Amino acid sequence: MSLSLEKIKIFRIKGFLSLSLLVILGVYTISSCRPKSQNDAVTPDGDFPPAIANIIINKCATTGCHNAASYSLSANLLLDSWEHLFQGSISGSVVIPYCTKYSLLLYRVNTDSTLGLVIPPAQPPTIDPTKPVPTLSRDEYMTLFNWIQNGAPDKNGNVAFASDPDTRQKIYLAEQGCDLVSVIDAKSGLIMRYISVGPDSTRIDAPHSIAVSIDGMSAYVCYYSSDYIQKIDTRTDKVVATVNIGSFLPGGGGGSWGNIVTSPAADTALAVTNWQVYPSGAFVSLDANPLQSEFHFGLSDFVYPHGIAGNYAFDTLFIAAEYGNTIYRFSRTALNIIPQPNPVKIITLDGKPSITYPPGISEDPHWIKMSPDYSKYFVTCENSNEVRVMDAHTDTLIATIPVGIFPQEGDMSYNPATPYLFVYCLEDATTYPGTGASGSVYVINYNTYKVVQVIYGDFARPHQLAVDDRDGFVFINSTNSDIKGPPPHHATACGGRAGWYSIYKFGPNSFTPLNTIRYQTTVLPYSMATRFSTPNQ
Repeated sequence: MSLSLEKIKIFRIKGFLSLSLLVILGVYTISSCRPKSQNDAVTPDGDFPPAIANIIINKCATTGCHNAASYSLSANLLLDSWEHLFQGSISGSVVIPYCTKYSLLLYRVNTDSTLGLVIPPAQPPTIDPTKPVPTLSRDEYMTLFNWIQNGAPDKNGNVAFASDPDTRQKIYLAEQGCDLVSVIDAKSGLIMRYISVGPDSTRIDAPHSIAVSIDGMSAYVCYYSSDYIQKIDTRTDKVVATVNIGSFLPGGGGGSWGNIVTSPAADTALAVTNWQVYPSGAFVSLDANPLQSEFHFGLSDFVYPHGIAGNYAFDTLFIAAEYGNTIYRFSRTALNIIPQPNPVKIITLDGKPSITYPPGISEDPHWIKMSPDYSKYFVTCENSNEVRVMDAHTDTLIATIPVGIFPQEGDMSYNPATPYLFVYCLEDATTYPGTGASGSVYVINYNTYKVVQVIYGDFARPHQLAVDDRDGFVFINSTNSDIKGPPPHHATACGGRAGWYSIYKFGPNSFTPLNTIRYQTTVLPYSMATRFSTPNQ
C-alpha cells in the first residue's frame, strides 16, 4: 500500500461511484491510430447477420461517418464489416461480446435513458440538414442490444475472440472501482470480455490484485473491501469458485487483501497477504484445485505485509513489510516438522535492526519479484526510490538500483533476449507538461542491474503493468485517479472517472508506443496479469 494512493483508495472509490460524468469527448484529436486491416474484400452485408447489417451498413457505414472513406475522421471506427468493427476505435473496444453494459456502440445510438446509458449526440448524425437522418428506433436499438447480449456473432455464428480458448494470449486487468475484470486480447490489444466479479452484490468489493496460474488455465483475484478469493477459468472467462478467506482469521479479515501470488511449479497453491488486519497483518495459503484454504498465518507475525513472492518449489515465501526495512522469509515446510521451528525469519534490506513502522524513515519495501532462475529477488522501495536486489539463498544485498519517485509494482520479461524488469514510478515527474500525464516506467536489465531506459508516456498515475513475451508488448495501466488528469474519452455505465492502458512494443534496448490509442477501461483499473508469460510457458 502507499500513503499517496493505496491508503485513500476506498475514499476515492466511493467518490468515483457517486460521480456523474457529464462532459463527453466525441472524438479525440489524436491523429495517429492503429491502421485497419482492409486486405480482405468487404461483402455488401459486411458479414453481419441480416437484421444487424440493415442497421450498421445502411445507417452507420455511410458517407461522412464510418465507411472506408470517412472513418479516420470518425474516431477511427470503421463499420463496413463485422471484422472491422472488432478492430475498435481511438478509445479501444466499441462492442464487447455478451456485454451490453459496457459496449460503447450502444451508448452512442441510444436515445432512451431507461434502456441504458445515453451519450449525445445520438448517432447516426445528420450530415446534410436538407436530408435529416432519423436516429435509431427503439426496435432497432433493441435489435443491436440483443445481438450484443448474445455475443455479437457474424452471419455465420462466429463470436469475436472465441477461437483457441486453450491457447489465446490474454491480459487480465482488475478494475477496482467497478467490480470487473477486463480480459484483453493480446494480439489486437482490445478488451474482448468483461467478467463481473465480487461476491457481495450490495457493495463494491474492489478487486485489488490478480494473478494467473502457471498453466495459464486459471486466474485468481483478491479484494480490498471484502474477504474473498475468486477463481476464473481462463478458457471460458467465468468465475468458477469463491472462498471466504476472512473466515479463517480471528474476527474476520475486514478486507485489505493486497497481493496474490501463484505457485510457479504447478497450479497447486497460491498465497495472499492481508495488509492491515488488526493489529498487524496476515496471509493465507490456499490449495488451488479445488480452491480451498490450506492454512492462515498472522496477526502477531507480520506487520503491514504487502508484496509476496515464492521460490520455485513454493515452500518458501518472501513477504515485504510495507513500512520500514523488513522482509519476512516464511517456510511452509517448517509447519510440517514436529516440534515446529519458527517458520518466520526476519530479513532487513539494509542490515540494520528490523523496522516495520512508521513509514518514511527507511526503505519501505512494497513489491517483490523473483528472478527467472529464482536465485534472487527484486524489491521496490517506495521511500528510498530504488530497487534492491537480494540473494534468495543468503538473503543478503546484491545491488541497489536508483529509480524514480515512489516505485511500486511492475512485471518481468522471461525472454532471454530481453532480460528486463519493468517498474513503474507513481510520482515521477512527466516529460509531457500540461497534458495531465504523470509517472514513468523504469526498464532494468535484471542481469546487469543497469537501467536500460526510462519510459515517459501518455500515463496518468500508472499502477501495475503486464509483459507479453510472446508478442513483445508491454501493457501499461493508467488509473487516471487524479481529477487533474486527462478527461476520459466517454462515460461508462459504471459512472466515475475511467482509466486506460497503453501498449508499448519492446525489443533490445528499445521501447516505443505501439500507437497513440488510450484503450479505455472503467474506474480505477488496478492490477494486471498475463496469461502464458512465466519461465515455464
